Amino acid sequence: MNNIKTMVLMAGLMGLFLLAGQLLGGSQGLLLALIVGGAFNFVMYFFSDKMVLKMYRAQVVTEEQAPELYRMVDRLRQRAGLPMPVIAVAPHEQPNAFATGRNPEHAVVAVTTGILKYMPQDELEGVLAHELAHVKNRDMLITTIAAGVAGAISNLPYLIMFGGGSDDDGHPLAQLALLLLAPIGAMLIQFAVSRQREFEADRVGAEILGRPMPLANALRRLDALAHQIPMQVAPAAAPLAQVNPLAAHGGGFVGLFSTHPPTEARVERLEAMAVR
Repeated sequence: MNNIKTMVLMAGLMGLFLLAGQLLGGSQGLLLALIVGGAFNFVMYFFSDKMVLKMYRAQVVTEEQAPELYRMVDRLRQRAGLPMPVIAVAPHEQPNAFATGRNPEHAVVAVTTGILKYMPQDELEGVLAHELAHVKNRDMLITTIAAGVAGAISNLPYLIMFGGGSDDDGHPLAQLALLLLAPIGAMLIQFAVSRQREFEADRVGAEILGRPMPLANALRRLDALAHQIPMQVAPAAAPLAQVNPLAAHGGGFVGLFSTHPPTEARVERLEAMAVR
C-alpha cells in the first residue's frame, strides 16, 4: 500500500510539473518543463550522493578508521542481501543517520558523530537496518527524483516568465497563481513521498534486524535528542535523515510541513509488529 501511495504521489508531482509548464507558457512552456525536469533529474541522479554528503559535511571512512561501525553495517547488509555500501560520518552532535546514492551498488550510509556517542549498540543496529532498508527499497532514487522535480517546479515559473519561453497559449492569471502556489504544492507532495518511504523503511528495517523494538526505542531517543540538540543542515537534505534534523525549529506552523511522519505513529507501527 505504501508503494502504491508513493507512485500516486510521484505521478501527481509530475502532473503538476507538466501542468505548470503548459499553463505558464503554452506549448513552449510544456517543452521547457520537459527539458528542465530532465536536466534536474540528470544532475540529481548522478551527483546527489556527493551533494548530500557536502550538505551534511560528511566524510567517507574506511574499515580501519571505524572498525566497529564497519562490521555492524557489513553484518546487516549481508542479512539484507545488499552489496557493502560506502560508510561516512558527519560531524554533528545531534544523533542521526541517512542513506544516499542512486542504487544499491552506489549507496552511502552515513551516521553523525552524535549517534555513535549517545546510541546503545542494539538501537544503533536498528537505525542502520532502517537506512539499509532505504537502500534495499531504492528510496534514495525516489526521493532524489521527487526533490529534483520539486526543485524544477520552484524554478520553472521564473525560467518561463523571464526567459521568454512562452507563447500565446499561456494564461496570465494561471501564471500568477502558479508562481505563488506551485512551489508550495510541489513541496507538500515531496514531503508526502518522504513520509510514505519512512514507514516502509521502518517495516523492512525491522525485518532485516529480525526484531522491531530496537528501532522503535531508537526512534524515541533520536526524536527526543533532535529537539534538544539542533543541527545546521540545508532543508533540502532533511528528508533523507532518520528523524527530522530540523525538529528543534519545527514547532507550530513549521511542523505542518515536516518531511517525516510523527515519531509516535512510527513507533506504534513497530510495536504492532512486535506483538504479532
